[in-house]
Amino acid sequence: MKSFDRQDRLLAIGLSALAGYVDAIGFLATGGFFVSFMSGNSTRLGVGIAEMSGNAAIAAMLIGSFLVGVVAGSLVGRLEGRRHREVVPLMLAGLLAGAAVLGDFHQLWPAAVLMAAAMGVENIFFAEGTNVRIGLTYMTGRLVKIGQLLAAAIAGEDLWGWVPHVLLWAGLLGGGAAGAVAFLMIGSDGLWVGVAVALIVAVIARQPRAVADRAS
Repeated sequence: MKSFDRQDRLLAIGLSALAGYVDAIGFLATGGFFVSFMSGNSTRLGVGIAEMSGNAAIAAMLIGSFLVGVVAGSLVGRLEGRRHREVVPLMLAGLLAGAAVLGDFHQLWPAAVLMAAAMGVENIFFAEGTNVRIGLTYMTGRLVKIGQLLAAAIAGEDLWGWVPHVLLWAGLLGGGAAGAVAFLMIGSDGLWVGVAVALIVAVIARQPRAVADRAS
């Protein structure tokens, strides 16, 4: 986060909030599975295997869908090059729109598959080649970073370096709370808010390049 400019930091916080929002909807809709947090699904997969439960198949399906999203986003990123930040949010919006439509027809698991794929795609937004500069849908590593930087602040070094990381975590937390409220109020139609957010990100991501193009 320290190397990001202000716009990228705001985009990262917004996309993290979107991940929390979608994950909360998926969690409530599926009765306790994740469409964004694959560490949780991996634990559920392990427990399901031990119990010989059908939950193992569900967790494996969502993990596989997330991975497919990462692969698809990465391939598009390779094809689009510098424009991948414009294209990835459009892919994200399309997948979330498909999930919302499937939810309206009570197709729960196909909708969950598209949500998980969308979250995989989202993680490619800040990718450079095979290097993902920042993970947007998982926060364990971010909390470790917060702890390290708090220790540095206590030691009298970088006093405020932990703040951007806390904001990123808070984005996920706030998005999760908002997603839960949206699902309780309007069900899977809450995903349309996610579609709108993804489209806004696509517009914002295009602006610096449009300015640069005019300048050249």
